[in-house]
Amino acid sequence: MCLEELRKRIDELDGNLVEMLNERARIVVEIGKLKSKTDRPIYAPDREKEVFARIAEANKGPLPDRALVAIWRELMSGSFVLERSLRIGYLGPGGSFSHTAAMLKFGQSVEYEPLADITSIFDEVSKGHCDLGVVPIENTTGGGVIETLDAFIETDVKICAEVLMAVHHNLLANCPLSEIEKIYSKPEVFAQCRNWLSATAKDVETIAVASTAKAAKMAAEEPKSAAIGSVVASELYDLGIVCENIEDIANNVTRFLVLSREDSKPTDEDKTAILFSTAHKAGALADVLDVFKQHGINLTNIESRPSKKRQWEYYFFVDFLGHRTEKRIQIGLKEAGKHCLQLSTLGSFPRAIELL
Repeated sequence: MCLEELRKRIDELDGNLVEMLNERARIVVEIGKLKSKTDRPIYAPDREKEVFARIAEANKGPLPDRALVAIWRELMSGSFVLERSLRIGYLGPGGSFSHTAAMLKFGQSVEYEPLADITSIFDEVSKGHCDLGVVPIENTTGGGVIETLDAFIETDVKICAEVLMAVHHNLLANCPLSEIEKIYSKPEVFAQCRNWLSATAKDVETIAVASTAKAAKMAAEEPKSAAIGSVVASELYDLGIVCENIEDIANNVTRFLVLSREDSKPTDEDKTAILFSTAHKAGALADVLDVFKQHGINLTNIESRPSKKRQWEYYFFVDFLGHRTEKRIQIGLKEAGKHCLQLSTLGSFPRAIELL
């Protein structure tokens, strides 16, 4: 076949695709009507995982699975709007890494709400002003995000999903490196770029702010100022990229959690997150961890934070493989609770494996 004939065939297939996608959309509308009668949530992480797994299984190439998943992610984003527009809170302003993670997870069609701090994201989800919230929880270089860990202590929201995103930091400014007098960014970002800052900008003042997007906004407004942030932030705030990829470790990944008012139904690959506190006595934490070991509960993360109510007491944020509805998990949590002053299940959710 000649070039024109091949292009004509593509045009025909495009027309068929549009017709089939709209037929799918009409079914989505009917699903939305049924959900509204039963007050079921629009976003179902277990269903999302099932759809993506089925798409990958059906794919015979030559398109890679990742390309098809990206197409279906945007298709599902549009479907949310047909059922009821989702409102998703993130750490703003626009252009933050949280904003990027949220868009990669939920696509371009939903409504995004920039919020001033992480606590506000928890509050807006808890009050129902936002359907979902996206918050950073840990980074492979900088460790746990303190604001998020502390917010879980005072909240009743659940974790319904997680997102893994590769993060690259850039020095953004509208002046040469030699003229920069101060650099804005998040404390965690400074920690992730510590070696570069020590070697290249050791005499420059570093100022911590709530988000990398806020840092970019401030750098754009103040002369001789810079920010460490994303390429998206440089575009939104019209800043030049003075130095690219300044993170100390190239494989720099941030894990985000998706907050909701309820968690996810079981899938074949789940995690559960819990929060517990122990008395300040020898072996208290070891007693809890020993219960997990006895029941074959595989921990994937553990972080500690001091209690703000009592001295020498600590809260532990733990997540592990498995769903809270599994019998062995239920028994293990009940036994672990006997060694705790408090134990709360923060939610079960599909395990994220691939980077977005």
